[in-house]
Amino acid sequence: MKFTDNIGNKLNEILEKNNDAVSGYKAAREQVSDKHLRDFFASQVVERKDFGEQLAADLKSMGEKPEAGTSIAGDTHRLWMNIKSTFSSNNDKSVLTEAIRGEKNAIEEYDEILDAENVPTSTKDIMKKHRNKIQNAINNMEGLELSSN
Repeated sequence: MKFTDNIGNKLNEILEKNNDAVSGYKAAREQVSDKHLRDFFASQVVERKDFGEQLAADLKSMGEKPEAGTSIAGDTHRLWMNIKSTFSSNNDKSVLTEAIRGEKNAIEEYDEILDAENVPTSTKDIMKKHRNKIQNAINNMEGLELSSN
């Protein structure tokens, strides 16, 4: 089954957002002082790179050209995280809150693809695995947020 242009475009948007997440987690890692939080963010960089590679391979297998960059919205979000942490008295908590917000947005975008018609089963399988791992990351971060209060 071939991707429709709409599905191919949406998957490329998800790929860009995964690239955003890699950049965002790298930036977040540099902004926090808590070792456990830095280690968690580092693990998310690795995981999101893996997501990107899987999405790019899936797009290629369907005859689509994967996007390599980041989105303007992601660049803006990272800038906001930098500004907010600069003026915040609790940098770790502020960065964590923004990371959770970004991942909740990712869940919504994954749900759009999963709910769309004409998405190949193999693509849906990849998307479900990613979505579940993102939800687990949110749950872990919310736990970290609760323990830092």
